[in-house]
This record gives sequence, structure tokens and C-alpha cells, in this order.
Amino acid sequence: MGFRTDQIHAGVTPDPATGAILTPIHQSTTFAQSSVEEYMAKGYSYSRSANPTVSALQERLATLEGGISAWAFATGMAATNGVFMALLNAGDHAVISDVAYGGTYRLATKVFSRFGVDFTFADTSNLDEVAASVTERTRLIFTETPANPTLKYTDIAGVSEIATSRGIPHAVDNTFLTSYFQRPLELGADLAVHSTTKYFDGHNATVGGAVVCRDEKQAEEIAFVQNAAGLIMSPMVAWLTLQGSKTLSERMERQSANALAVAEFLEAHPKVISVTYPGLASFPQHDLAVKQASGFGAMAWFEVQGGVEAGKRLMRSLRVWTLAENLGSVESLITHPVTMTHADVEPRERLRVGITDGLVRISVGMEDAEDLVDDLAQGLDQL
Repeated sequence: MGFRTDQIHAGVTPDPATGAILTPIHQSTTFAQSSVEEYMAKGYSYSRSANPTVSALQERLATLEGGISAWAFATGMAATNGVFMALLNAGDHAVISDVAYGGTYRLATKVFSRFGVDFTFADTSNLDEVAASVTERTRLIFTETPANPTLKYTDIAGVSEIATSRGIPHAVDNTFLTSYFQRPLELGADLAVHSTTKYFDGHNATVGGAVVCRDEKQAEEIAFVQNAAGLIMSPMVAWLTLQGSKTLSERMERQSANALAVAEFLEAHPKVISVTYPGLASFPQHDLAVKQASGFGAMAWFEVQGGVEAGKRLMRSLRVWTLAENLGSVESLITHPVTMTHADVEPRERLRVGITDGLVRISVGMEDAEDLVDDLAQGLDQL
């Protein structure tokens, strides 16, 4: 089936008890068993281990990403945590993109480092640096592409080739582009990680995460951690994500078109020092963005004349854009990463990887593009 068909139908069949076209919300901790001998014959006993509503979403996510299985987690960070817990032991080493979500950086440096796991935050856009960062103790390469918030791209196929040649799994955080625009598993990656909070939900209604696997052994390891650590998504969140995901392709297309219009406006504005969006010809990795993905997504960033304070004044003056920390929703959001999403990253490290104090990140929504541009124009006029 095509992607649009699968995003509506995958994982879902009419409820056998009532004929309901939507998967029921199985809001139950416990499932009755027919006998001790047939315990777990239906596959469900306790919702921490498995739940029918969550299973339906997992089947859809696996289908959309092209994996053999998917595992839904309580949050996007729970999904990243699940990957780390499943694949890393004390004394191991992992290579992570130097530009990554602040929560990923915090999890690595403030939590897993306490248990004897070492990390190298490498420029994964440079394949030579990736190869040089791998040691005999490396057990995972974790890339984020496009990266949050600078939108740096990683050559997924190139890194996957390095990982495969060393027998190391390669996990890709595919949150920004989703499986609609970017297909990490088809490019050689072993796992695709998502914060379903973002585009799969799309409506600022839930927090959730997912890991999609193409290898049976790694799938079993992820599933074990999901159960053992109690990281599974709740039934209500799974149900809402099932509904949100039905319009993923349409939202991604519209939001990406809006993002291009906004980026072109910003690039031409005299009070904007720089603007970064993969769909612009000026984007340094535009050729890789075209080659690796079928769309450019709805994330962009820019800096204005006057530095940090001018950027903050702009964010306070907007009427259609909402100052908020999330991304990927139908509402357009504007964020100051240094204060918000990446506040836990040390200033020296932020500057090293290009997260400047004046960087303004935008998540472009589904409003009329003209309204988004007009709002930015009136805000910039006040600077």
C-alpha cells in the first residue's frame, strides 16, 4: 500500500466485538486469562508489558517506517533512553551527533556517564570524523538528522556503511522529517527513533516516543527494556497518536510549503542577519537534503540584527506565532533554544556546535502562509 493508505489503515481493523472503525482505547491494566494453561494466549496480561491499543500504533509505525517492528514509549526521551539501555553497558562507548536535542545530550552526559558509558559528540556530517571517533569499545552510533536546532544533516547511508563495517548498530533520530520525508532504515540504519509528540501527533495533545527496528535481535532487546523499565506508552496517548498520524503526509506537505515561504521572506529581510532552511539554495547541505529526503520539513532558524535582546523582543511581539518549547504541531511555534530546549548544554559546547545565543528556532504550522509572514514582518518592523 502507499504511504497515505498505510497511515490511515495500518495496524487497525474494525473492532470484532462492536464493529467500531476506530481501535478502542483499552484503558485497562489487567486482562483476564482463560486458564493457567492458556495464560497469555491472547498476548496480553498487564499493560506495562503490552496493550492492544499500543500494539495497533506500533504496527502502524513499523509499517510507515519500513521496519519489522516498532515499540511505543512514554516520551521521545524514553525512546532514546530505551535505545541506550538496550545497546550500551558499563565500559562501552557511543558516538552521538555533536548537534542533538538537549535532552539527548543531558541523558548521555548526566545519566549514562555515571554508569561508566563514554560518549563522543562528533560532527557526524563529516564521515572521516565519524570513522575516527569509533573505538574498539564503541557499541552505538546515534545520529540526529536534521539536527535540533541547527538543521545540520548527516549522510545516513555513509554513516550506516561505517557502522555496518564495524558491526555497530546505527540509530537515527528521524523526528524532524518523519518516515514520510526520510527513510533511515532504507538507507542502511538499524533503528529509527521518533518523538511522536511532534509530527506523528501533530496537535500538541500528547507526549510519546517510538523506536522502529529492522533487526530481530535488536527489536527483542528494545522490547525487553520497554517492559523491564516500564517505559511503554499509555493507551490514551496511543489512541490519540493513531488519529493524528492519519493526516501526517498532508500536514508535512503543507507545513513544509509554509516553511519555504517563511524562509524566503526572512532571507530577503534587511533586519535578518542569516536564515537557515534546507529548502533554500543557500543551505550549505542543500544537495544532501535533496538526495537523502523527499521533503525539507517545517523547521528553520534565523538571527536578527541586534543580537539576543532583539530576538527576544521579536518573540514577544508576535501574535500568530506562539512562544513555546515544542515543535511539529499545526500551530506555528517560535523558540529560543539557549534558554529553552538546549539550556542544559554547556555554553562552550553550544557555541562549538553552532547554537548561538541569538538563534531563533521556528516550527512552521498550517496557518495561511501570508498570516505567518505578515506577523513576522510587523514584529521585525518594531526592532
